[in-house]
Amino acid sequence: VFKSTVTNQSLWHSMRSNLPISSGIQLRLYSSNGKKDGTYEYGASSTSASLGMETQNPKRSAQGPSVSSQPTLEQIQVKVKAILKKRDYGSTYTQNNFITGMRALNEFCLKPSDLEKLRKIRRRSPHDDTEAFTVYLRSDVEAKALEVHGSREALLRAKKQRQNEEVIHKENHFRNQKLMREYREFLGNTMPRSTKSTPFLEGPGKVVMVAICINGLNFVFKLIAWIYTGSASMFSEAIHSLADTCNQVLLAVGISQSSRHPDPGHPYGFTNMRYIASLISGVGIFMMGAGLSWYHGIIGLIHPHHIESLTWAYFILAGSLVSEGATLLVAVNELRKSAQAKGINFYQYVMHGHDPTTNVVLLEDAAAVLGVLLAAGCMGLTSLTDNPYYDSIGSLGVGTLLGAVSTFLIYTNTEALIGRSIEPENVQSLTELLENDPSVRAVHDVKATDMGLNTVRFKAEIDFDGRIVTRSYLEKQDIEVVLQEIQQVKTPEDLEAFMLKHGDNIIDTLGAEVDRLERALKLKYPDVRHVDLEIL
Repeated sequence: VFKSTVTNQSLWHSMRSNLPISSGIQLRLYSSNGKKDGTYEYGASSTSASLGMETQNPKRSAQGPSVSSQPTLEQIQVKVKAILKKRDYGSTYTQNNFITGMRALNEFCLKPSDLEKLRKIRRRSPHDDTEAFTVYLRSDVEAKALEVHGSREALLRAKKQRQNEEVIHKENHFRNQKLMREYREFLGNTMPRSTKSTPFLEGPGKVVMVAICINGLNFVFKLIAWIYTGSASMFSEAIHSLADTCNQVLLAVGISQSSRHPDPGHPYGFTNMRYIASLISGVGIFMMGAGLSWYHGIIGLIHPHHIESLTWAYFILAGSLVSEGATLLVAVNELRKSAQAKGINFYQYVMHGHDPTTNVVLLEDAAAVLGVLLAAGCMGLTSLTDNPYYDSIGSLGVGTLLGAVSTFLIYTNTEALIGRSIEPENVQSLTELLENDPSVRAVHDVKATDMGLNTVRFKAEIDFDGRIVTRSYLEKQDIEVVLQEIQQVKTPEDLEAFMLKHGDNIIDTLGAEVDRLERALKLKYPDVRHVDLEIL
């Protein structure tokens, strides 16, 4: 600390009437920046001066005021607050940012051998499966890149060349994939069979494949019966089975796409493809199934015609009832198992659309069973009364049934695509887990979104208790070493170095606390796959 001594005569004249003695005053001002000018704070106290100054002559204070008429020079000390100079962090400071080895190789067109002699720093990894990883200083990497390439212009040319090579590589990769597909189609797949089960041998995929086979056969038989009888109700049932078959093929495509792994363009994966396929399926049911059924029913009412023998139609409807009922039971069993796994009842699972593909099969088959019964009843009335209007009314009833199913599917899948929260009980449970943690003072703006396919994204803003985080850091340190570092702090520069060192380590400790909370959330609710905890 700089120490300066000045004699301020004007201060003496202003204080003369308040001092008990007639004396000159010597002020000692303490500054942190070594300059005489500037703003100073006076904070000392004294019993001999009413302005808050402290004398350096304790004997005189103890003996009382002097009666000598000779003027004396009296020293007082004034303490000045030490403040660090504010720094301007420009682009040069950000050159000390860290960069991973992979980014260094890609962005600066370097080779792995170029990074061997650079300074390596071990940092905490953001990934659960890696404890720490190596990073480099960006300034070191840029300097090495300039050394390797010779100039910034040469570096830019190398980057452009690498981009062109990446484009060519992607084109070749796409061409090779196309050749491999052609090879498998015409010459057979010579790769060994995978022991991993495909998505169509279990769960919703199995239900969809069974429904495709049964509804396809039902469509063929109903079409033959309609051609033979000319019944409007039978035509509606044939269209119904065709719509179901097409929609379930679309569901199979959605299941296949949803199982794709995330890529840089789709970091959260393709789980919503099931909801998209189900939404399109609902629209298809409405347009193809309900629309054609209504159209054919209205035409039958306007232009009624005689219906041939319905004996074969009854047999086909009976077979369709059995097959549709079997598919309905498969869908019900699958949904019941999934509902039990989630800890909710069957009704809640269906109404919230947790499994969109199986829901579509369930509702389509339920509508098919009811449609078969409705068509058979209207055809029976037509046979008994010889009135074709009953048959047309049956076609309108089947169309109305399909319209109701499609409306429900469109609504539930739209809600899922918009972004639907998980059950409030689960949200409350996850929030309480965070609030009960000692390092958390408050939790705000909690959002838990169901992304489909048993995948939940959880987001919350956390107000951490800095004292607990700091104590957690100190528990891992050698206190004797820390105390020695504190004793060596003599100047503001020493204090700055001490705080920067331990402040950086405390930030790493805070990151470790965030990782710990994320693991706890995923353990509490396994469907939570993506956790975003923002620090307030």
